[in-house]
Amino acid sequence: MSMEESVLTERQRKCIPNVTFELIPISNLVSNQEYQRPLSESHIRKALDEFDVRQINPVKVSRRNGINYIFDGQHTAEIVASASGSRETPVWAMVYEDLEYTDEAHIFADQQKHVKPLIPYETFSAHVIAGDQKQKLIEATVNAYGLTISGTKMPNSICAVSTLERIYDKYGQNVLDTTIRLAVAAWEGENNSLSGSILMGITRIIVAYGDNLREDIFKEHVGKTSVKAIIRIAKERHPGSLGYAEAMMIAYNNKNKNRLSMKDLYGGRAVSRDYYEEEDETSEN
Repeated sequence: MSMEESVLTERQRKCIPNVTFELIPISNLVSNQEYQRPLSESHIRKALDEFDVRQINPVKVSRRNGINYIFDGQHTAEIVASASGSRETPVWAMVYEDLEYTDEAHIFADQQKHVKPLIPYETFSAHVIAGDQKQKLIEATVNAYGLTISGTKMPNSICAVSTLERIYDKYGQNVLDTTIRLAVAAWEGENNSLSGSILMGITRIIVAYGDNLREDIFKEHVGKTSVKAIIRIAKERHPGSLGYAEAMMIAYNNKNKNRLSMKDLYGGRAVSRDYYEEEDETSEN
């Protein structure tokens, strides 16, 4: 026992896993125990597209009867094998020598039990600090209207981070900019006017009508309808952002000589119960 270990208390030693760290070739690792989830080829492909060796964590290995059973990190091993083009590529392994099969299953089942997941705002902020272009452009677009991006509801802020990124990814910065401009012009920061549902509803309108949409009419007509009323009407019509888009178009067309056809929201056809937003935006505000 080293001097450093000898000065540790029994309580401290109980908090240090009894493991060694080794570089083990992937070909010497065995996975697919019954307690593990099946390998996801789509997850592996996505990880390969964004491969960053700095994101590779050590895998957890149980050495039983001379065999290295990987009980946490089988996807990591497959990603490294694919990225390197060889199953002889070694990965860092955190090796346990004293586990039974049931111990492995228990650790696997509870490994995420006390992990606090990152919320979208925390991930977004880290990307901004890292200088990542997409997040910095989104932030600049929001800031241009005197708004901030926040993790909680507060005046003059948007906390629907996932919605901002979704709009940017699918439709680009110009549509995102127009979306925020219309929301600010119509309600001037009214409570819930910058929620994910409202923003996605406006985006659907912009994409559906293009240059036929008059921003001055949107500001005047839609802005006369309170956000509370928009929310109530939306819930009566359809789930997700489609209902919000319809509610806003009802207000837009009210006493408007240049009415726009509601069918254009659905690509020129009548809406069916299957034509809903893939993700319901109402949970992100």
